[in-house]
Amino acid sequence: MRPVLIISHDVFNERSGTVIALALTSQPQKVGLPLALKLESPRLPKPSWVKISQVRVLSTLRLGKRVARISAEEMQQVIEALFELVA
Repeated sequence: MRPVLIISHDVFNERSGTVIALALTSQPQKVGLPLALKLESPRLPKPSWVKISQVRVLSTLRLGKRVARISAEEMQQVIEALFELVA
């Protein structure tokens, strides 16, 4: 399973058996907002970019272990970038 950033709420995840996620990559991205956002969290094991346009719905059974959790501020940036893409 490739790394993802789960953006759906825990209650949704538990009740539906699925998560809404965005693809992550460790490769520097040539495109900026709204298609990719660099995550600056020191909690991540390596530099990471979230691919805003690559939304996935995944079964919770397909998920591996949690690697890290981003800050509330970074999650807000991700959500705002997603809104830019769809609004």
